[in-house]
Amino acid sequence: MASRLVPPPPSLAGRRILITGAARGIGAALAERFASRGAHVALAGLEPDLLAATAAKAGDAPWRECNVAHREQVDDAVAGLAGELGGLDVVIANAGIAAQLPIIGGDPSVMERTVAVNLLGSYYTLRAAGPHIAHPSGYALAVSSAAAAAHLPLMGAYSASKAGVEALGNTLRSELLGTGARVGVAYFAELDTDMTSRGFSTKAAASMNAAGSFTGATALGPAIDRIERGVARRSRRIVAPWWVAGLLPVRMAVQPVLDRRSQKGLAQALEIARDERPDLTTPQPE
Repeated sequence: MASRLVPPPPSLAGRRILITGAARGIGAALAERFASRGAHVALAGLEPDLLAATAAKAGDAPWRECNVAHREQVDDAVAGLAGELGGLDVVIANAGIAAQLPIIGGDPSVMERTVAVNLLGSYYTLRAAGPHIAHPSGYALAVSSAAAAAHLPLMGAYSASKAGVEALGNTLRSELLGTGARVGVAYFAELDTDMTSRGFSTKAAASMNAAGSFTGATALGPAIDRIERGVARRSRRIVAPWWVAGLLPVRMAVQPVLDRRSQKGLAQALEIARDERPDLTTPQPE
């Protein structure tokens, strides 16, 4: 019997793609990948030196320094970059930060800054770019996380913000349905990026790892492959690694298991975390 051929994804050539959080990690890798496939990319984010370097590797892409936690900056960056590209076909709301936070005894500013960047920043991005991608070939990707579905100790701020991003993406999908545009939500577990290595470099995280409560990071390359295919197909859901797809529909059954498993070493980790003041994974302007 002849083997079944899997059709290639639609081409990204000529697609006009705006990516936030593009200075490093997932955003930078996507910018380079999309440009190599013939897309026209535009970049927004902090860390101008890194942004400029990424832009140079992505076909001298236009870029703007932009703090997504500030609505006016997002409005200006999206308008300017969409103008330089002559419109938008895809927006990827990728900018995000993380830091550990014990709910009791932790630093409230971690919650405030995380929600400002991850949740409000995604909202500002989708709000500003929405009119540009509201056409039959348009696509918006809200980058959530597996942490929106499975909640671990010390990750309350990150999980709460990413659950909000999931809700934004699902809501926007309904609101744009009549335009022909599609909206996807991305769910990633720990990928091998600067964000993950910095976020898990604390003494409290090391204590949890020693007790076997956290899993390790997975390679970034296969995740970029999955995101590329998902964006090309304007997918409703993009996951990486592959097993995250199985987690999402059974999240309510999985949570009690995680609650029990995470008890190993948790008391000690919480005590450590209440005394630690780790930096956010990307330095934020005051």
